[in-house]
Amino acid sequence: MKQLIKSTLLVAASLWSVATLAAGPTVPLDKADIDLHDKASLQRGAQLFMNYCLGCHSMQYQRYNRTFRDLEIPEELGIENLQFTGEKVGDLMTNAMATEDAGNWFGTAAPDLTLVARVRGADWIYTYLRSFYVDESRPFGVNNTVFPNVGMPHVLEELQGIPRKTTEEKMIDGEMQDVYVGIKTDGSGMLTDAEYDQAALDLTNFLVYTGEPMMLEQQRMGWYVFGFLLVFLIFAVLLKREFFKDVK
Repeated sequence: MKQLIKSTLLVAASLWSVATLAAGPTVPLDKADIDLHDKASLQRGAQLFMNYCLGCHSMQYQRYNRTFRDLEIPEELGIENLQFTGEKVGDLMTNAMATEDAGNWFGTAAPDLTLVARVRGADWIYTYLRSFYVDESRPFGVNNTVFPNVGMPHVLEELQGIPRKTTEEKMIDGEMQDVYVGIKTDGSGMLTDAEYDQAALDLTNFLVYTGEPMMLEQQRMGWYVFGFLLVFLIFAVLLKREFFKDVK
């Protein structure tokens, strides 16, 4: 009986952890118009990931050569511009930072991002990348409205510029209060606001692809399956009529 109770509690705790991880944020999410057919977007997203994310975050279930092939990147070009840690083209994408160093610098190792889009969702990632803001009370000087007290720096700050929370005074319940209305940058980034939004979308697009690289192939095969079932249904109906034509 004790073992049964213990097992039940462990299962409940596991389900609670999963539910907590997948729980939606308390702020509205922006819609990420993902298009896995857009190879140019996926290529730009891969470039952003390799340059700004792979130093800390691994993608240990995805291989370089698979990525190059799916994204239509010539292997020689991919090796030259998207591989920085000395792996072979058939290797998995491992990060450059040792786990011990990550623990010392950030308090914990950075999570693997291969399946992050399947856990968090595209809208969450897209909004998260556009929701950093200056917060001097945090260790890295930034916070995030989607992920409060986030433990990572804003690695895309040189692209976006310095983002700050903006508020407006509004009348609420008879009192004037400062209400959060969004995030604005100081214009010091390498990209305009529209260009940064596109970069965030490209990176999100790439992470959605890595979460399920076979998605387009599965969709394509699905139409063949539906076609087969439709043809099979027609033959099944005709066969049934033939078998039962003399039955009254």
